[in-house]
Amino acid sequence: MPTENFDVLIVGAGVSGIGMACTLTQQCPDQTYAILETRGSLGGTWDLFRFPGVRSDSDMFTYGYAFRPWHDFKVLADGATIREYIADTAREFGVDRHIRYHLKTTHANWHAASQRWVVTATDQRNGVVQSFSCRHLVMSTGYFNYDAGYTPALPNLEKFTGQVVHPQNWPGSLDWRDKRVVVLGSGATAITLLPAMAQASAHVTMLQRSPTYIMSLPSRDGLTRALSRILPKRWAFAFARRRNTVLAGWIYQASRKWPARMRKLFLAQAEKHLAGSADMAHFTPTYQPWDQRVCVVPDADLFATIKSGKASVVTDEIAGFSGSSVLLRSGQRLDADILVTATGLDVQALGGMQITVDGQAYDPNQHMLYKAVLLENLPNFYWIFGYTNASWTLKVDLATRYICRVIEHMKAHGKGVAVARDNTGSRLPESIMGSLNSGYITRAAALMPRQGSRAPWKVTHHYATDKTVLLHEPIADGVLRFEDRNEPPASSVAVPLQRQAQQVA
Repeated sequence: MPTENFDVLIVGAGVSGIGMACTLTQQCPDQTYAILETRGSLGGTWDLFRFPGVRSDSDMFTYGYAFRPWHDFKVLADGATIREYIADTAREFGVDRHIRYHLKTTHANWHAASQRWVVTATDQRNGVVQSFSCRHLVMSTGYFNYDAGYTPALPNLEKFTGQVVHPQNWPGSLDWRDKRVVVLGSGATAITLLPAMAQASAHVTMLQRSPTYIMSLPSRDGLTRALSRILPKRWAFAFARRRNTVLAGWIYQASRKWPARMRKLFLAQAEKHLAGSADMAHFTPTYQPWDQRVCVVPDADLFATIKSGKASVVTDEIAGFSGSSVLLRSGQRLDADILVTATGLDVQALGGMQITVDGQAYDPNQHMLYKAVLLENLPNFYWIFGYTNASWTLKVDLATRYICRVIEHMKAHGKGVAVARDNTGSRLPESIMGSLNSGYITRAAALMPRQGSRAPWKVTHHYATDKTVLLHEPIADGVLRFEDRNEPPASSVAVPLQRQAQQVA
């Protein structure tokens, strides 16, 4: 089996992978690279999710790339628009020509003698195994399983005569016109589905075990529109990005520092929008703000739909099913023709790929993230992991620029290996996502890398701090160790790489 060789291999062609490739072309134009993508098109999350109303839950000024700013006044964009934005970016920077589609990466092994990664991928169309090698391996696969979402065990679900749908595998032929719909869940997906489906359905009921904090934002940015009339547009949009970055950070930090005050603020806004149309008990969480993600809706559309009578919210637990009815523990029945299980994600580390170092298994859960980018004790291996308390792409922009800084540093100093090692014993039991206690995060505690007690192993979830650490601090800090570049003859490198690929296959 022939092995294709690159300087950099990027796994995943979503917002992170495309961002990495674009940054690489700008900052490291001499590096050869390829992008391996499991699906048949780019876009990642925004190509996968096709449920009604799918949209961003982060403002687009901060979700857009820093190197190609979002130039629209729409604050929360729909999935199709975001997918188009990512595709246009890939074309503009020429990275679309470097994507290999339908390839699912299954295994990566670090070959110390040649200082290269050998990556094995399977063509989803015909099962043919392909092999690639690279000096630098960048994972941009997000943190959830694209094959299937999470559905909890629902008692006696087989007795339900209606149709059951998960948003992650939304059937394009589903017809909910004049149907009774029950959406199970209370997160970002559920609150998006409710107003979108209520327009044509007989009624939509959001059935939740516990309420979520919900904040409304204007769907369009009037201030930026006004500023763009008197200032150059690039200035107006740059200001919007900076403003929203600061505001999002302030809301998060205030929620952690003054939880009682922020709780009052969130609940007061919800109560104002509902205007007595629903019991506030369904919108009053038992936890503090940002113990779980705060959900965002455009123009209070969720509240307006409830006020219209086209939708309602019920807080209860499922006791079972009977015919077309959902039976609740309170004794109440909800009639449903369609049950939508908007119950969350199945978290997966590194796209489910097996990692080995010279054939020895590597468990991410037993290691930390260095500067929230490099996995501990793993040479030339980078994981782009965006923010969970702000726009994902804010962190993508910082991480990709930092990776390019590392690559350029190694090239300038003749280094072939960069590996982060901890000699201070700072590893903690909690994962890098431990600041949140949402169900999908607690379920993933045994999969994700660990949190560190101090820098550079502590994940800060703070943009300003990360910007300083990743863009301005020296690359060589004594924690990130380097080895001189090994340049064996091409023939001696190719043979072990091909042998290893054959063994894996």
